[in-house]
Amino acid sequence: MSDKKHVAILGSTGSIGTQTLDVIKSHPDKFEVEVLTAQNNADLLIQQALEFKPNCVVIANESFYEKVKSALLPADIKVYAGETAIAQVVEMDSLDIVLTALVGYAGLLPTINAIETGKHIALANKETLVVAGELITALAREKGVNIYPVDSEHSAIFQCLVGEFHNPIEKLILTASGGPFRGKTREFLQNVTKEQALKHPNWDMGAKITIDSASLMNKGLEVIEAKWLFGVKQDQIEVVVHPQSIIHSLIQFEDGSIKAQLGLPDMRIPIQFALSYPERFKSDFPRFDFMNYPNLTFEQPDMETFRNLKLAFQALQQGGNAPCILNAANEIAVAAFLRDEVGFLEMSDLIEETLQKSTFISHPTLNDYIETDKMSRIITTQLIKSKV
Repeated sequence: MSDKKHVAILGSTGSIGTQTLDVIKSHPDKFEVEVLTAQNNADLLIQQALEFKPNCVVIANESFYEKVKSALLPADIKVYAGETAIAQVVEMDSLDIVLTALVGYAGLLPTINAIETGKHIALANKETLVVAGELITALAREKGVNIYPVDSEHSAIFQCLVGEFHNPIEKLILTASGGPFRGKTREFLQNVTKEQALKHPNWDMGAKITIDSASLMNKGLEVIEAKWLFGVKQDQIEVVVHPQSIIHSLIQFEDGSIKAQLGLPDMRIPIQFALSYPERFKSDFPRFDFMNYPNLTFEQPDMETFRNLKLAFQALQQGGNAPCILNAANEIAVAAFLRDEVGFLEMSDLIEETLQKSTFISHPTLNDYIETDKMSRIITTQLIKSKV
């Protein structure tokens, strides 16, 4: 009987997926790759599959199916195609944990299916909890499934909570780097380019998350995610800008004590902790040295200039399907910005207008979330077309 954890990596060719494979490669006695999935990057998926020998792979873009299938046929690796197949492979009995690193709303249905079949989740897809946090957390409780956070901020909170689960949280403090435009004015942001926005000062991430970080929407989504992961109220969540990205987040307890988790900006640390919990495996990752960071600074986020963070707090306060609307509108707005169809500040305008025009549902079902996502995307797309 193997003691190895059998892992599915949804989104294995992205930034989180490739770093997860780095972690697994460092611990071949601890982990076995069972499933790999990718959207379009067939070449890297083939390369990963030949190296890690999973049971199966899924290429979401069906036009690459024959290419992947023929390349992996000699290795006797099963190949599937399409979005539906991703949601189906997570149901395999051989899986112990599913790491969801898909970008955006695409992570929702596979995560639900994995939980339904009793798989523990390593969550790098914050949008799943943003869109349907109440539904997801209730389902995880019902199925006895653990959700281990992979985002560095939520991993930091989780690590600070180990041994403290019986002690009520007074406040969660999420840190934010501030992104490449920290301290800039609305006048400056009026004309920034996607090339400028894609240059994050501390983290190496995919394009969508990097733009979200520049607009502070990423922090807004993390606020909503934190509410569901840790069962706190909105007024218990605070955001603090910490440009050095060394303190990844903090917890304040009812006695006034604060615990923080520190480290270099390296996503492999929270990835490994999510996969190895409750153990900490030895790593050769670079170590933090206080002498290299003699000054750690903090400031308040500017929610008037970076309105996305304020919109996220407002959507969380409204509840229901409002965060789902926010997420859908943001995904469409970011894609339009990356295509040079809208300006940086216009993304917030589009999200706010979509929130106003969409139908609010106070107690949504899964079908309501699916319909809300679809209709919100249509509304935002129409708004973009009307501005062009």
